[in-house]
Amino acid sequence: MPMQRMVLVLQPDGEQEQGLEALLAAQQDRNSPLFHQWLSAEEFGRRFGISENDLSQVVGWLTDMGFAVEPVAESRRQVVFSGTAAQIEAAFQTEIHAYRVNGVIHHANATDLAIPAALAPAISGVLSVHDFYSKPMHARIAPAAPAPEFTGGSGTHYLTPGDFTTIYNLGPLYGSSTNGTGQSIAIVARSNLKPADIAGFRTSFGLVANDPTVIVNGADPGVLSTGEQGEVELDTEWSGAIAPNASIQVVVSASSSTTDGVALSAQYIVNHNLAPVVSVSFGDCESDLGRAGNQFWNSLWQQAAAQGMSVFVASGDSGAAGCDDPSATSGTSADVNGLCSSPYATCVGGTQFNDTNNPAQYWSSSNTVNRVSAVSYIPESAWNESGTAGGSALWASGGGPSHVYSKPSWQSGKGVPADGHRDVPDVSLAAATHDGYLFNMNGSFYAGSGTSLATPSFAGLMALIVGRQGARQGSANAQFYTLAGNQGHGGPAVFHDVGSGNNSVPSITGYFAGAGYDLVTGLGSVDGNVLVNAWNGGSAPPPAPEPPAQCSYLLSGTGVNIDATAQNVAVMLTASSGNCAWTVTSDSDWLAVTSAALTNGSQMVAAAVAPNPSALPRMGTLTIAGLSFTVTQAGLSCTYAVRTGSLRANGGGFSQTVFVSAPSGCGWTATSHEVWVVITSGASGSGNGTVTFEVAANAGGPRVGALTVAGLSLRVTEGARSRLGVAHPGIPRPIAQPGPSY
Repeated sequence: MPMQRMVLVLQPDGEQEQGLEALLAAQQDRNSPLFHQWLSAEEFGRRFGISENDLSQVVGWLTDMGFAVEPVAESRRQVVFSGTAAQIEAAFQTEIHAYRVNGVIHHANATDLAIPAALAPAISGVLSVHDFYSKPMHARIAPAAPAPEFTGGSGTHYLTPGDFTTIYNLGPLYGSSTNGTGQSIAIVARSNLKPADIAGFRTSFGLVANDPTVIVNGADPGVLSTGEQGEVELDTEWSGAIAPNASIQVVVSASSSTTDGVALSAQYIVNHNLAPVVSVSFGDCESDLGRAGNQFWNSLWQQAAAQGMSVFVASGDSGAAGCDDPSATSGTSADVNGLCSSPYATCVGGTQFNDTNNPAQYWSSSNTVNRVSAVSYIPESAWNESGTAGGSALWASGGGPSHVYSKPSWQSGKGVPADGHRDVPDVSLAAATHDGYLFNMNGSFYAGSGTSLATPSFAGLMALIVGRQGARQGSANAQFYTLAGNQGHGGPAVFHDVGSGNNSVPSITGYFAGAGYDLVTGLGSVDGNVLVNAWNGGSAPPPAPEPPAQCSYLLSGTGVNIDATAQNVAVMLTASSGNCAWTVTSDSDWLAVTSAALTNGSQMVAAAVAPNPSALPRMGTLTIAGLSFTVTQAGLSCTYAVRTGSLRANGGGFSQTVFVSAPSGCGWTATSHEVWVVITSGASGSGNGTVTFEVAANAGGPRVGALTVAGLSLRVTEGARSRLGVAHPGIPRPIAQPGPSY
């Protein structure tokens, strides 16, 4: 089976990583001589990629194993190679199996891939050797009314570019010719698009003609299914709607049997330093990505930041249940999108407009020129149209603490949890189906929703910022949090603080929106005009930074003693505030956390304890909000049984083995009570074992002797030797009798 375009993730050494972190901080420090001194891809590779010698050895090994290796990018942080399933199995000591998941056949490795020890310091792993791909982050694509009035009947409203301009205050920017001229936005895609759809969208809403550039990286996948076509076309249309004069460059990579086209397109964009702004509307949770996957995305976004690129990634549409498909009826675990949780990506969440009580206050009953009907900014709450909020499935803004990354130094301020974790999202825009974004596909208008609409729109806003500044800005995160800090101390009102709603979904308790930052909408949505105009002077530190909220925690107990059987244990954690986020982990595989591993507020923590197979007691620890809860489990009681062959023979002597059965850790001894019965091996042991003994030849009459093995008595009978070589009739073999316990 062909295995095409796999990505080997290379690993720089610790000194290089420290140097890169220092550079990235200096590039955003206005007092540093390295402020906004961006690297080329070639310079990045020379300073922060693996060495030429290491690269040569890695490529040589792949070639020796029969793989075809593509030209290596200047960054020297990834190698793309192709081969067959048999070559993968031989090179990485695994097996490729077929799996049926939800009725669809997938191929994936059955075990973790093994890297040769000599190359391990330079290789993090393989991005993937399976066809489980990331998900587009749009919630729904539904046909709009034919030749739609964009203030529709039954209280339905659709967002047009003109509505977005009104609600988020972009009019003054366009009036001052801040429109994206001279700038470029790169779109990550794995389906091609229909140029006529983009042109039709722009004509319908009075946007200047501006066709996108499509770059096909490798084989052209063509125009794929509605979901994939819809994703690339709405990303292209809406990034270009917000920055109408910017060049939109769509990079299309076909997914292979091993690698998601999203990763291949993102890699192409960064390695070719294609544009100052990047938009990514796909997601895969941190847990599913694994070590190599998380390192791939973090390394790629580090490189993008060092080159001055601003990366915007959707937070996801499954609320706090980041690993689950948003169309699922219930969530299984709390997680976040690993494509956006890197500190070097800006994670974009979703809001919904609070316009249902008095829509006439915010929407006109008819459409003006270019089909505009919004009349002002509309207050927003956290986007949640899931089953817990009167909707269905899991549709809600993704967000929560990262499992992988620690808190960046710039992520501070009012509302930021003191949890030690990188928290997402960072910012938000409208994402609800309630007021869906209009886009053109196959010549018809559709309404789309989800964080994949908010993300290209925010990328368009960033292109306006870059155009006003006249230069690349790199990772935008530090500046966003600085602007929020300034706003809290009387500075420009850049952000619309979203203070209501949550991202809880069926079976998963999420997080609540609140004053300042929150784990559902980040810093909130923005006033576009204020954002662009405040950007240049927004990095001055606030006069008195507000420290993060302090949380305290108390457990209802410090531990529990239990017997050796399987059972459940629980302990109550009380938090000082419902907004206090915390985690629970176990240090033992036999002690499994069954309640939410990431949550907030006061909660009952539960864990399942497996039966103890040993006689030795054991101890495991749950770490809950930094506090320890110890589970001490007793060992099994020591019980013994023995099994042997015949203990009766003629006078010629014989040898026999006794098999001892006992729980692990249970010690025992074997003792002979006769000089003519000699134990030759196994005089003592622990757990299951054997005892071997020999019986000497008998020169006299019949005799009976005794052995004690693991506290059990065994009788040995030996008959007298006959002149005819026939043993004297002996005594019937007794059943082992319990003896004293040892």
